Amino acid sequence: MSKKTKPEAEEQEQVKTEAPAEETVKADAKPATDWEAKYNDLNDRYLRMAAEYDNFRKRSQREREQAYTDAVSRAVTALLPTYDNLERALKAETADTEYKKGVELTMTQLTESLKGINVTVIDAAAGTAFDPNFHNAVMHVEDESLGENVIAETFQQGFQIGDKVIRHAMVKVAN
Repeated sequence: MSKKTKPEAEEQEQVKTEAPAEETVKADAKPATDWEAKYNDLNDRYLRMAAEYDNFRKRSQREREQAYTDAVSRAVTALLPTYDNLERALKAETADTEYKKGVELTMTQLTESLKGINVTVIDAAAGTAFDPNFHNAVMHVEDESLGENVIAETFQQGFQIGDKVIRHAMVKVAN
């Protein structure tokens, strides 16, 4: 090992001190971009996860509402024969006023109960326009007093909950 002269030693020290400074600048620049890239990656992942959670929450809400609508429609479907029989009983002629009043009260109570669970009767009165989304045409009649595709008579009431049809109204269509 040779001894270095004083000027050579100072020169080497200057090189050594300058080199680490340049490396430090380069090293500082590299971690900054690494941290920025990591931050952007994590932020992107966070935003995607938040959007995924929001979609999951909305989908779960729709599924709950759909399950409720399906359950109500099944229950109402089971009650519809009772509604039809009460409607026929109201149309039948009877001399017993108490019997007729009892049937009317029962029908009113059933109708109010259906309204309470957001079940509505589909409008199928005579003279309204025929809509295949809500009405089921079982007969056709030529009647000049009624217009084209107009309901002439309703045989069976239809029901819906929201936009979902539980049972189509059974009608006779004119012209």
